[in-house]
Amino acid sequence: MAEEIEEEVVEKKSGGNMVLILIVVLLVVLLIGGGLAAFFLLGSDNESASMQQPNGQTSTIQRKSSGRSTQYLTIGPMYPMSQFVVNLLSESGSKYLKVILDIELDNAELSAEMDHKKSLIRDIIIRSLSSKTFEEVSTMKGKDRLKDEIVNKINDVLADGQVRNIFFTDFVVQ
Repeated sequence: MAEEIEEEVVEKKSGGNMVLILIVVLLVVLLIGGGLAAFFLLGSDNESASMQQPNGQTSTIQRKSSGRSTQYLTIGPMYPMSQFVVNLLSESGSKYLKVILDIELDNAELSAEMDHKKSLIRDIIIRSLSSKTFEEVSTMKGKDRLKDEIVNKINDVLADGQVRNIFFTDFVVQ
């Protein structure tokens, strides 16, 4: 009788160990799958892609997902804007954003049109800034998206040239 009880206990222990091993393997597979999913989802925002040229050399081609330029060696003429202070989108309405920015133009002749449409451009920037939450503007990626949005909206109303980029010279959230 004692031998039968010992055999049942040994069988139960080995069955319990098998379940524990199965759970650990399942957790490892889920962690690896989650890591790969995060890698592919977050890593899909690459700014450049490599392409093989006919002569066998590899070159880097800039993909333009937005109208913003990333050419920092040749910066175009700057159009400074005065300070913007807006309420950020929130339930309590207690978050403020203070921004000073410079707009990079593709040619100097665009300054005259920018002067003429300054009120419209300020309105576009204020509406874009005030439509964001603290979470949207607190990360580097969020600031880049905000720049893209502002550049695209301003370029929609310009006729004499294009805005190449926007540079935040002051950015304070309180």
